Amino acid sequence: MERLGTGIGWRPEIADAVERMPGIDWVEAVAENVCPGHLPDSLRRLRERGVTVVPHGVSLGLGGADRPDAGRLTALAERAEALGSPLVTEHIAFVRAGGPLTASPHLEAGHLLPLPRTRDALDVLCENVRIAQDSLPVPLAVENIAALVCWPGEEMTEGQFLYELADRTGVRLLIDVANLHTNHVNRGEDPSKALAELPLEAIAYVHVAGGFERDGVWHDSHAHPVPPPVLDILTDLASRVSPPGVLLERDENFPQPAELEGELTAIRRALEAGAVERVKTELRSAAGAAGAGHETGAAGATRGASGPPPPKGDGAARQRLGLAQAALLSALVAGTPVPEGFDRVRLGVQARALAAKRADVVAKVAPELPVILGDGYRAAFLGYAQTHPMTAGYRRDALSFAEYLLADGRPGEARARQELRQWWRERSGPAPLSRRPAHRLARATRRVLSRR
Repeated sequence: MERLGTGIGWRPEIADAVERMPGIDWVEAVAENVCPGHLPDSLRRLRERGVTVVPHGVSLGLGGADRPDAGRLTALAERAEALGSPLVTEHIAFVRAGGPLTASPHLEAGHLLPLPRTRDALDVLCENVRIAQDSLPVPLAVENIAALVCWPGEEMTEGQFLYELADRTGVRLLIDVANLHTNHVNRGEDPSKALAELPLEAIAYVHVAGGFERDGVWHDSHAHPVPPPVLDILTDLASRVSPPGVLLERDENFPQPAELEGELTAIRRALEAGAVERVKTELRSAAGAAGAGHETGAAGATRGASGPPPPKGDGAARQRLGLAQAALLSALVAGTPVPEGFDRVRLGVQARALAAKRADVVAKVAPELPVILGDGYRAAFLGYAQTHPMTAGYRRDALSFAEYLLADGRPGEARARQELRQWWRERSGPAPLSRRPAHRLARATRRVLSRR
């Protein structure tokens, strides 16, 4: 595997700072935010300097019951080629459910949701990964995700699940140590045990990120500093293997560049501490060569625990998984009954987190809405989300939200309602009235300020 070194997640908000940071060997960009024909100037300059850029997908849904969408795979391939990337990455998650496979309404989560660690889910995921591998021009690596909820009836640990996935498909792994910490707090899973069961040779690179704890639940926010427990897991990983690359993720609440550089320094120190332990272990192993020949580590632990996959009909496995995922997602976003075996309180936390995520992303893709609605935007959107699950993308969600408010005679202030109606008309017709979003936002802001 190509050695990447130390990197940081490239985001438009910190693009200039990233270009100036010392010791940045590579960056990762959210694939869906990059247009192959119009690369941001910052990414283009980084590439010209020889900095590797890796596209990181968030919407493919490789863990969903349906086969990967051909259009999304083509788009991911185009971004890899435009950026000259050595690999692309995605998540071990599902992001949508329902549709023809289950004869139920199509629903979008708007976020990454965990798979059940079952044979059905593994069989479907393996085939989906193979389809993606055949469609991409470069190797694929897939990431373990953070989870707030546990599926009932799971048949494998996370390490066993990842081991079999890599063993059966040859896919690379993107190990997120922050997500291992999240699952430790939320699901009681031991990060050290997960690392011991992993196929370390399959690791492509590592993510490190921050979060926060509230009421006993860890939220993987990517908007807070990296906490010591996450760095400890990184050190544990580095004591077992030298990862080809390590990357700091930050998506919101961007601090000053010096603080980000300080976090990168802490990451390098954690790696160095792990490397020291790894060398000590190797020396002890060489001194005790009498123990050689015994099967140890991830392969022995996982093969004995999991065994070969039993034969199953692919269509039946997909349908069973699809029904289970549709029931869970419907409970989270449409208020249907909680499926048997799930923790109702924890599902409530997840449902609120999904609604908050929708509100945040809609505010980013349609920044005029918070300007027009002012302080009432968030409460209005969360009220809308309770009865209107997302069935398409975020831009369609923004339009549907505006339609919902206007049909209800809101906002109450006449000029604000007129602004919202004009905003909706500009985007809902066959061709937008204005193709200059920055100018539209500035105009909406001026009009709102003139009312005060």
